[in-house]
Amino acid sequence: MSSSSGNPDSLLQHRSFVAFWIARAASSFGFQMLSIVVSWQIYSITGRAFDLGLIGLVQFFPSVALALVAGHVADQFDRRRVVLLGQVAEWVAIAALAYLSLTHHVNEVIILGLIFIISTAKAMEAPSLQSMLPALVPPHLLARAMAANSVSGQAASMVGPALGGFMYVAGAGVAYSVCACLYLLSIVMVSRLRYEQAPPRRVPATFKTLFAGISFIRARPDVLGVISLDLFAVLLGGATALLPIFAHDILHTGPWGLGLLRGAPAVGGLIVGFWLSHRALQRNVGMTMFAAVAGFGAATLVFAFSTSLWLSMLALFALGGFDMISMVIRGALVQLDTPDDMRGRVSAVNSIFINTSNQLGEFESGLMAAWVGAVPAAAIGGIGTLIVVGLWMTWFPGLRKRQKLENEVVEA
Repeated sequence: MSSSSGNPDSLLQHRSFVAFWIARAASSFGFQMLSIVVSWQIYSITGRAFDLGLIGLVQFFPSVALALVAGHVADQFDRRRVVLLGQVAEWVAIAALAYLSLTHHVNEVIILGLIFIISTAKAMEAPSLQSMLPALVPPHLLARAMAANSVSGQAASMVGPALGGFMYVAGAGVAYSVCACLYLLSIVMVSRLRYEQAPPRRVPATFKTLFAGISFIRARPDVLGVISLDLFAVLLGGATALLPIFAHDILHTGPWGLGLLRGAPAVGGLIVGFWLSHRALQRNVGMTMFAAVAGFGAATLVFAFSTSLWLSMLALFALGGFDMISMVIRGALVQLDTPDDMRGRVSAVNSIFINTSNQLGEFESGLMAAWVGAVPAAAIGGIGTLIVVGLWMTWFPGLRKRQKLENEVVEA
């Protein structure tokens, strides 16, 4: 976030955004802490690795099954209230986990059931939360605002699990209580921010309205190009899923080395995100985005052929930085090219693509590694990403020539 509150272009001048940023940071840290505590507690109760997979399943199913419905809700109702209701439901479930853990009345079924409630609430809340940001800052500050949000998310992913593990030393109930306090702070911040939304035109939830986000994306070449570029680049560039193999078999390092490798992309993303939150993207945003995705592919190639731990860390650091640049530009382009009454449904479709591509990308990398080995699998992913960039620059010339993030917003 900008450090000068007297600057008219400072993000700190927009109090609603500051409240939104604090809310996002608090809930992100709370969720990252919650994730590590839940997995540790369930494994300590059952001792079965399969049950750790169930945690992912109960989180994945609502995120996909409810995405389109949640997008419709975001465009039909007051988004701030939808977010508040979702976070209150999450807070209640986390408080229940804290109480049951402190009183020793918790078991695997109860934990998974409450996690399912939390995941359902997050799925219903997500499109509304993502669609609020363009109303909190002027269009020319949106990319910086998204970068500032990404910084808090990266920091939470880096520090949150460690905090959760540290709190777990005092007991699961104590760790859950801290998570509940963070969610309560988020609820207070969201309730205090000023958010103006044009009264939505109520329409029934039909097949057409639920899938209107897909129709909109197909009709807008720039939006289609941005979302599909992300989908295929992530599908092919999932080398980070192979880090344990590279750490053990190629770089010949131990758990400490694996930890360094896992943290390198987050550190790169954090530093670049902080830089982007202070710097406006003024021109050549289309080519900047393509160059960042190409850099992501090139960094994947360097990582694939590296036999040095420090070179591998440097490649992953660059990979995280390039990914942050392209993510901020892609997110801002989608939001600014979408009219407000469609942002919820478009955000829902985008989140389905992102979630699916992340998970399928890891599966693709694992499958390729099983077939041809880890190094060829990572190299194929990097080469494939570069090919995708070349094809998309040819197929979406308007996106390649795009100069500014702001565009004339069309009516839905």
